[in-house]
Amino acid sequence: MTGKLRLGTLTLTLPLGLAGLAGVVGLAGVVGLAGAGGLAALPLRAEEPHDSTWKQIDDVFGAAGKDLPGGVHRFGWPRRDLHVKIGDVPVEPTLALGSWGAFAKTGHGDQAMAMGDLVLLESELAPVVSALEGGGIDVTAVHNHLAGESPHVVYLHFSGRGEAAALATSLKNALRQTATPAAATATPAKLLAADEQAFDAVQRVLGRRGTLAGTVLQVAVPRAETIEENGMQVPPAMGTAIALNFERAGDQVAATGDFVLIAAEVNPVIRELAAHRIEVTALHSHMLAETPRLFFLHFWGVGSPEQVADGLAAALAKVHTKL
Repeated sequence: MTGKLRLGTLTLTLPLGLAGLAGVVGLAGVVGLAGAGGLAALPLRAEEPHDSTWKQIDDVFGAAGKDLPGGVHRFGWPRRDLHVKIGDVPVEPTLALGSWGAFAKTGHGDQAMAMGDLVLLESELAPVVSALEGGGIDVTAVHNHLAGESPHVVYLHFSGRGEAAALATSLKNALRQTATPAAATATPAKLLAADEQAFDAVQRVLGRRGTLAGTVLQVAVPRAETIEENGMQVPPAMGTAIALNFERAGDQVAATGDFVLIAAEVNPVIRELAAHRIEVTALHSHMLAETPRLFFLHFWGVGSPEQVADGLAAALAKVHTKL
């Protein structure tokens, strides 16, 4: 049997009898005993302190969020209930229909900043706006990302600060106004050889590696500078990274996402996309008080993996990004 000994922010799991002794002689005494008297094989196991703030949020949603760089705790709710097409191309949920919410600590107890993006049918918009505003979360944008999709979907961006569990509760109440499925446990992607070949070509031309979300390749490209809102840093995982998403469509790929741009970059990027037959589908803001001021340019392109990736790479060259 074992017992637990608390040492500052560290918890040690010790044999039960020794846990009590350690409380008297201290850790140095235990180590000394181990070296001197037959306890050389003593199993010491360090345990990281549990993050109570993230645990509270996980409990609200009934699922564990994903810990990402920058101290971000993020949840995703792909709209698997929607069957959206653009022309003859079915839009996979993780290509362009992924609702999400992300949390970052403010450094004051259980206080957090929350940001995210909800994918909605038009009939869901008013109830969601009411739920968010009633729960103390601000709506920062409502607009399109795609063009010509059927059925039509709208995208609502939000931002809030406050007690972490309260923010999560408000967001969960907003999600209840929709038919958004609950988050499901991720399953390994089942790629066909043709998928792998197409994605390898995309990544080779871009010179960047992505990650798989089902059968969709997602490439995130952070901007080089620090983004802040109301004096708090907004990490790339909270929506400030350029998002390039790809799915295979026959012997081609369909690509969509958004470029995160400062004003001087907007039209150089538009010109590069147009030169490579990639459509600009929206240009707008997602936040209200960010520094530097950012514009989000959404796109849609269908073509060979090399052609689409070449156009996106040319556009990226016009943006101040991290290597």
